Amino acid sequence: MKKHLFTLAILLTLTACAQSPDEQYPEDLTSSGQASSDLTASEMSPVEATSDEQASSAPSNIESPASENAMADDSAMDEFGDYDANYDEDLAAVLEEVEQGEGEYAVPGVYDPFEGFNRAMWDLNYDYLDPYLVRPVSLAYVDYTPSFIRTGIKNFLANLDEPASMVNSALMLNGEETVRHFNRFWINSTFGVFGLIDIASAADIRKPVDKQFGDTMGKYGVANGPYFMFPVYGPLTLREGAGDVVDGLYLPLSALSFWQSLGKWAFEGMEDRAALVKQEAILKDSPDSYIFTRDAYIQNKNFRATGGNDEMLELEDEAYLDDFLDEIDGL
Repeated sequence: MKKHLFTLAILLTLTACAQSPDEQYPEDLTSSGQASSDLTASEMSPVEATSDEQASSAPSNIESPASENAMADDSAMDEFGDYDANYDEDLAAVLEEVEQGEGEYAVPGVYDPFEGFNRAMWDLNYDYLDPYLVRPVSLAYVDYTPSFIRTGIKNFLANLDEPASMVNSALMLNGEETVRHFNRFWINSTFGVFGLIDIASAADIRKPVDKQFGDTMGKYGVANGPYFMFPVYGPLTLREGAGDVVDGLYLPLSALSFWQSLGKWAFEGMEDRAALVKQEAILKDSPDSYIFTRDAYIQNKNFRATGGNDEMLELEDEAYLDDFLDEIDGL
């Protein structure tokens, strides 16, 4: 996930740098000089006309400061090459595709038909609910709860997801991860006091990335579907929502009551929110925090649907970034 955010942060940083093209390139003095020469004496004020007459009567071998600046700018343009007036427009068009999630550089699988509603919910979450409720509660939980209690709760809740992950790994034809989820569940449930202690990791049976039924559907070509943003809950796609319902049918998740399931979601949510504190600066500096969050979320779901292949994702990200930079270089 950090890798995806870093890639997007690079692209959006380029977008932010291109917001004011006039600040990046010297002013086109040739065109401005030509425009000023078209002004007649009647269009100039008396002071300007007098100054112009004095300048015309001055010795020709004395160069004005303006001409010196123009010569300096011309030499600078010779050093960096001819300035293309269409460059700014072309660059802005490419960067706008990235920022708006459209065109060649769009994140695949983004379908946001309710963007107006979603943006309103994002503003509610980002400007009010998160800074005044979710963030302080999450940090208070992380800062003041003894670490061994937090670890026990995390281990117990993670253990409840192992059977669903086992089934989904089997459906995705990943036999190795299927066996690892199975072994982790029975070992931690038996010897780890119902999962409070992660004995399996101590036995070098590392936990794979959890697999959800939404990931399984994505692997077999089911689209993400419409994107939604909900208060407090956050982003969700139709595919993920349907997958969560199916995952809830497996034991032991199916044995949880509504309030127990809500408690599981709340504790996991506080841990996840506290972990995102280090990435707040990236979100704050992005030109459009809503699109940044949406595209990062969808890209993560696409990644999970591939089975969590880090090598494959890294190659795709590098190719995507190389194509983007080549497009800019070719302008």
